[in-house]
Amino acid sequence: MTSASDRDLNHDADLRGDLEAAVQTRKELGESYEAELIDSFLGKVEQRIDATVDKRVRRQLAEQQMVVARGGRPSAGPQAESQGPGVAFGLAALSLVLAIPLSAIAAAQGGVSGLLLCWAGIVGVNACYVAQVALRRDEHKRPRDDDWD
Repeated sequence: MTSASDRDLNHDADLRGDLEAAVQTRKELGESYEAELIDSFLGKVEQRIDATVDKRVRRQLAEQQMVVARGGRPSAGPQAESQGPGVAFGLAALSLVLAIPLSAIAAAQGGVSGLLLCWAGIVGVNACYVAQVALRRDEHKRPRDDDWD
């Protein structure tokens, strides 16, 4: 029986093989098929991501069903508190990574005002996430009506 990490390594090897095949095919066929090769590879990556997300959603639903079956209360959704600082750090890191090309595009198209607007959007996304986590935390601290039953 293979473990989850063994399956992940196999998937990574499969994806790496697909990428190497696409690169080799591009070398053989030239630039004329580059867009099709990239689209094909990205389609495989998207399928892999979809399968991973589906598996996680099924696992979370099964866990919630187990909690309900044991008489517990289902959670309102994935909680940032229970996941630790990883989710917030991931959003911040992703924001900074995406900020580089977005800033370049905004500065090239709109100058300083475009750059400021771009960064206002990035800060806004992060602020909305922090506000959502704070609201969710406050919601869980308040007693529910059915707590008195």
